[in-house]
Amino acid sequence: MNKEKYGASGYFGVCALGGMLSAGITHLVITPLDVLKVNMQVNPVKYQTIYLCFSTLLKEQGPSAFWRGWAGKFFGYGAQGGCRFGLYEYFKSVYSNVLMDCNRSSIFFVSSASAEVFASLALCPFEAIKVRVQAQPHFAKGLTDGFPKLYASEGLHGFYRGVVPLLARNLPCNFSMVMFSTFEHSVDFLHHNVVQRRKEDCSKAQQLGITCLAGYVAGSVGSIISNPADNIVACLYTKRVDSLILAVKKIGFFDLFTRSLPIRIMLVGPVVTLQWLLFDTIKVLSGLPTSGEIIHTAEADRAD
Repeated sequence: MNKEKYGASGYFGVCALGGMLSAGITHLVITPLDVLKVNMQVNPVKYQTIYLCFSTLLKEQGPSAFWRGWAGKFFGYGAQGGCRFGLYEYFKSVYSNVLMDCNRSSIFFVSSASAEVFASLALCPFEAIKVRVQAQPHFAKGLTDGFPKLYASEGLHGFYRGVVPLLARNLPCNFSMVMFSTFEHSVDFLHHNVVQRRKEDCSKAQQLGITCLAGYVAGSVGSIISNPADNIVACLYTKRVDSLILAVKKIGFFDLFTRSLPIRIMLVGPVVTLQWLLFDTIKVLSGLPTSGEIIHTAEADRAD
């Protein structure tokens, strides 16, 4: 784990800070694309294509419409990123000692799942405000007036209305578990089959290049698998339906997997790549190695 420089708590603190900054900044930057995605999910009849959604919002609401929900993106995903990356490293350390006989994939999955529970709970209230602000312009201007308004009308339940599909989007067989496991194995694959050098024998630039490639693969795969739950979250938070089952019925089975998928791949792939790049850059500047384990041959054979 290379925690000698700071000690265990200091290492996890650097990871949490790196995750918070990388996730918050990257999600802030792509707010306009997120506005398009959410509106296409909530109003698929009106916004059938990316171009139509963009031109209609620009005409009806002006350029400022594309920055609605920016505070929810920055602070919400910052909180999620801090928990996701920091706790993932913490749980990976814990489970590596507890589950010594398990293959690495199992440890990656259970570590990311444990971290994502806390990360999704941290994100959920911000996501509730963000989706409403983006899809319902008259609801509120942002977090400052959105939080008290939602609490007054729906209480605490309003902030966690979509917590189940949010966890489903980010947990088993979905984004977080797939993203971390795919990233770890992509780093291992690139070192063994492409660079053919150990991480410590690579320059920092080469390590960060591998981070970018592995991050893009992880983000693209995760976005495809988690798209159905992402559509459900948007539907529930805008109160188009009141339950998970009704949301699935309203969206339709086929549309559940395909609605807004192109823009989500455009959105998530580069965002996750940039997140990993910023995260690992912060680690490198702190004197730590980049992320991702290199599985030794014996471990790889056991994992297979």
